[in-house]
Formats: sequence, structure tokens, C-alpha cells
Amino acid sequence: MTIEKKLNSILISGRILKKFYSIIVLIFLFLLLFSGIFSPGAVRSTYCNPINIDYTYSIVNTSKGLSYRSGADPAVVKFRGGYYMFVTRSFGYWHSTDLKTWDFIRPQSWYFESSNAPAAWSFKDSILIALGNPSEWQCIIYTDDPEKGTWKGVPSLIPADVHDPALFVDEDNKVYLYIGSSNVYPIKGVELDPDNYFLPEGNFKDLISLHPDKHGWERFGENHMDTTAGYIEGAWMTKHNGVYYLQYAAPGTEWNVYGDGVYTSDHPLGPFTYAEYNPFSYKPEGFITGAGHGSTVKDPYGNYWHFGTMVVGVNYYFERRIGMFPSGFDQDGQLYANTAYGDYPHYIPSGKKQAGEDLFTGWMLLSYNKPVQSSSYLKDFPPANATDENIKTVWISETNSGGEWIMIDLLNESDVKAVQVNYSDYKSDVFGKRDSIYHRYVIEFSNDGINWDKLIDKRANNKDVPNDYTELDKPQSARYIRFKNVHHPTPYLAISDLRIFGNGQGTSPATPSEFKAEREQDRRSVKLSWLPVNDAQGYMIYFGINPEKLYSSVMVYKDTTYRLNSLNVSPDYFFSVEAFNENGISGRTRVVRSE
Repeated sequence: MTIEKKLNSILISGRILKKFYSIIVLIFLFLLLFSGIFSPGAVRSTYCNPINIDYTYSIVNTSKGLSYRSGADPAVVKFRGGYYMFVTRSFGYWHSTDLKTWDFIRPQSWYFESSNAPAAWSFKDSILIALGNPSEWQCIIYTDDPEKGTWKGVPSLIPADVHDPALFVDEDNKVYLYIGSSNVYPIKGVELDPDNYFLPEGNFKDLISLHPDKHGWERFGENHMDTTAGYIEGAWMTKHNGVYYLQYAAPGTEWNVYGDGVYTSDHPLGPFTYAEYNPFSYKPEGFITGAGHGSTVKDPYGNYWHFGTMVVGVNYYFERRIGMFPSGFDQDGQLYANTAYGDYPHYIPSGKKQAGEDLFTGWMLLSYNKPVQSSSYLKDFPPANATDENIKTVWISETNSGGEWIMIDLLNESDVKAVQVNYSDYKSDVFGKRDSIYHRYVIEFSNDGINWDKLIDKRANNKDVPNDYTELDKPQSARYIRFKNVHHPTPYLAISDLRIFGNGQGTSPATPSEFKAEREQDRRSVKLSWLPVNDAQGYMIYFGINPEKLYSSVMVYKDTTYRLNSLNVSPDYFFSVEAFNENGISGRTRVVRSE
């Protein structure tokens, strides 16, 4: 072979090797990307509580003419690569592949149009089992095709007064049932026999009870201020690293302090040990409150989420919505649900969440208490209600016709990144599940209040979107935001809040000073105080029983004192606080101990 031929051969081989190497690198990068290793830098979508599903209108108070949506007690289970969410009295259930977009399924055969808190679990990875109550009795029903929704009933009835049931299938395929919703009786549990119509094997066993004299968060009423006995209910079981976490709700679904606690054991039926860090899921303040009676589930990448019940309580005290919170277990096995800024936009990861990664976007509320005008309004329902961060107050226009509008002046140009339109029900006159409901609107922006451009165009929308959240493709600098109605499905156009998220172009507030935590004689309560911070919208309080684990939080607008009534008597507590405004968040104060 000539030298020229040898050189050509070497060059060709080199090019082939180089091309082969490039392909290998591309494949490696592709695998890294889709395995979630690069997820912190990947493009991630966002969501905002309350989650935006087509909540069913209640049929409980039709004789009284009370028309309101309600979604509560979510049981979310993974099945064949998808997720199914079962919700109290919904005439069906919802399906999702990503825990963000949920599609309603109206099943072909269904047993619990009137079921409270249906339970569900995947069994042997081949059928989905759920608990219904035809004729006010409890039974197991099942399907191997939940997307189609052809359900069959097991020919037996659970011989017990079953309320708020929860099902759990262990790794050995043993099936357990937990029941209880009472201010008198404890949560009970029993093993079921899947080979004998899921009948109980033996008697129900008392597992856990409320102890409000020791656990401040279990006290009844708004801010735990009622002396009436609270309710223990809403059981859910999660197994993690061989430990059984029996979760439960207290003190009552209608209160702002509705939350979830947990007991642990090395066996599904106990004995159980109380977790002194309770409640692990708690959201007593903010635009919408409550984080109780829910379910804990892994997303497609192994990240935990906790779904819970949030309260509206305007038309009826059981008027509710559903929230979704980043959750998990720390290195010591402590269960937590992160509810800080829990009704602001959060990321949904595109891969495995990194240790310590916070899914809060950092997008702040731009619309809070900003000047607002509207085309019209009914007496006692002024436009200012749409910017007060209170889901219980409502702006209502004189008509529901196209052209009614509401405009917010952000006072300064800001980077708008997302908008949430929260519709409310006022004399809606809708009952049950109606497929004909949809909302259409346009949202415009301006920097001078004269010249307007479209920000969000929902004129062709055919979906029912009662808490419609839209993330913009890219930030938009704007001072004025205007919502214009196109079509509203009920007699009155009512909006509880038009929430604008993003970041102002100013500076974040300073860290609060002179932070104090004074434990009261009743150790279930503590008084927290700090000096006001200039330009702060509000403050986020963090607390826990370990200074390195301040997983619980409370959001406070304007006030610089807060009485927290959710403490457990035995442990010492640790607290810190930060200030926030539309531009960002301050640093936290040093951690303060309260013995």
C-alpha cells in the first residue's frame, strides 16, 4: 500500500471513529437528559393551587338551592403508568399522566355518585380496586380498564359502619382497610382477604385517636379556637424504607387549619407511634387554606407529592378545592409536605428532584391589593375583592355577558409570568356534572393604560376551568392587566381573585428584625412577633421541632404578630421568619428557640 493510500485509510478511519464517538456522546447526553439527571436545568412546567380541574357541582343541597362546586378528600393512585384521582361526590374521577393535566372520566358503570371519600389502590398491577357505598353500604369494586370505566362489584359487603375508607396493598399483596371519620371513635384497621371477596380477616382494630389536650393542631375550629371535639378522619397509608406511615386528618374539613398528621409503625396494623413533628401537612393562611385529608403518591420520577383538601366555604361549609404539595421523606425518615408559598406557582419536575431542591418558582404576587377598576359590579361585591388574596371575597359584575371587564394597575412595570383566574359560584343554579360548561376570556396588557395587546387568549376554550392557571411562554413587561369576559356559563360572572404572578423590577425586602417566640402557659400556643419591614407585602414563618428541619410554615400578610395554636405539648420548637414582596424574598432571621 502506498503512503498516500495509507494516509487516506487513516483519515477515513478517523472520520468514522469521530462520527461514531459523536453518536455515542449524543446518545449519552440524550439518556442523561431523559433520566432526569439534568432536570434542575431542564425546562419545567408549573402549576398553581388550587389545582385547575372541572370540579363537580354538589347535589347535596339541591332542595335549598345551594349551587356550589366541591372537590375534596383526594385519593390519588398510580396505575399502569397513569394516575387516577378519586374525589368525594364527583360522578366519576380524573386521569393524568403527569400530575398536572387531569381529564375527567365519566365511567360506563359506576357505584358511588354519592360516595364520600372513596378509597383506591392498585392491586397486583392488573386491576384498580376502590371502595364505594351503593345503598349506603360499603363494598369493593374493581376494573382492569379505568380509562374506559367499566366497574364490577365484589358480591360481598364490608360488615362495618365505614366512613372515610383507605385501602393499602402491601408488597406481599396483603390488603388492608382503614376507616374512620368521627369526633368520638378512633381510626380502625383490618386486613382483608382478597381470595374471599375482600372480607375482613377478623375484627377491626382500634389504631389511633385524637389527643387535642397534647396536640394543639387537633383542636377544633378556626385557628383551633373551638372547644368542641375535633374530627379524626381521612386515613392514608404510605410505606417507606420498611416503615408504615399512617396519615390522618384533623380537626375538621371546614376550618382553615385542616391538616394531616402521621403515626408510624413496623406493621400495617400497628402499634403506632405519634410523630411529634405533626402536623406534616398544614396551611392555615394565604389565598386558600387547608391541606388535610389527602394522599401521598410518587410521580413518574420517584418524587413524592401530597394531595390535600382546601376550603372555600362561601356558599356552604363543605365547598372545597384540592391542593398539591411537594412532599417526601428526609434522611431520618421524617415525612413532610412543603406548603410554603403553597398557593403560588411551583415547578413540576421533569426528572428526579435533587436533594434539597425547592420547587417554588420564586414568582411573586404582583396583584395584591393593587388599584382595580371594573366595567360594573353588584353592591357588596366590588372589584377590590379580586385582589385581596381571599378566596371567600368576590367581585361580581352586573351581567355575565361578553365585554364585562376588570383591570388591575400593578403601579409599576413588572415581569408578568403567569395568571390565575379563580371563578366563584354565586347563585349558579348548577347541580351535578354538566358537560356543557366552559369559560372563555381574553387577558390584555398595557404599559400606559391606553394601548392594549393580548396576553392570554382563551376565546376558543371549550373546557370548564374554574381555577384557570396559565403560564406564559415568556415573561411580559406590563403595568396594566385587564380581564375581558367572552363567555361565562352561569348567571353571574363572579371572580374571587385575578392573581398576577411574576417579579417586580424593584428590590426585595430586608430581613425582619427583633424576631421573638414566646411560648404561652398553654404550651399548645406560641406568640410570634417581629418589627415591620419597609415595602414588605407579608411574611413567611417557618417552624419545627428541630432547628435544621423547619418544614412547617405559615404565611402572614401585613401583620407582624401571629398566634400559632398548632404546637404539641412535649417538644421544644424552633422558628424563623422571612419577608417578601412582589420583587422577591428576604433572608431568614436566625432561628429562635421556644422551650
